[in-house]
Amino acid sequence: MLSTGLPQGTVPKLERPGPLRERVYEALLELITTRALRPGQHLVESELAGHLGVSRQPVREALQRLNTEGWVDLRPAQGAFVHEPTEEEADQLLTVRTLLEAEAARLAAANAGSAGIAELEALCDKGEQAVRDDDVETAVATNAEFHAKVMALAGNAVLADLAAQVGRRVRWYYTPVARQRGKRSWAEHRELIAAITDRDEARATAVMRAHTEHTRRMYHERAES
Repeated sequence: MLSTGLPQGTVPKLERPGPLRERVYEALLELITTRALRPGQHLVESELAGHLGVSRQPVREALQRLNTEGWVDLRPAQGAFVHEPTEEEADQLLTVRTLLEAEAARLAAANAGSAGIAELEALCDKGEQAVRDDDVETAVATNAEFHAKVMALAGNAVLADLAAQVGRRVRWYYTPVARQRGKRSWAEHRELIAAITDRDEARATAVMRAHTEHTRRMYHERAES
């Protein structure tokens, strides 16, 4: 295992040709949001380049972009490190998420058809199975899919665009508490589906607001324990 903490073979080599700079950026961002690269971890350009099968230049450019976006900290004479989010940063982001997703839930209750509701049910089935299997990676990914589907069913492009801007960070914050949220999180998803199915906008809003607030509270409790 290299000092980047990634076991050999876990990161696929990036194929050429293509917009290499963008694809290196996306690969590193995915490793950060899934916490394969952990907060505070030192990022060595040469080792990351070796994992990805590229030269150091696109890695350096990706790290600079990630630094600008707040995912990576570039420290003089020390190098690059995965950003360690403060409790205030997490609280601000998760609060914004609550506002966006509560409105998405209301609109989904107003607009969702039977096909969209069936997709939510299928995602819930998948998430519940991941919890039973103690498969945190699948549970986190499926949770993100579920919330993205609710946002899509809302039918508001501006709202969806705003949600996309915070979506990856939400996944970053959710990963450490996914196991603790476990069954309860998916039970809350079932409650939301029921409200959307009944076209009960007020109940869908309340369920989603409570759901996202539970995650926010658990994230802070994790840090205090």
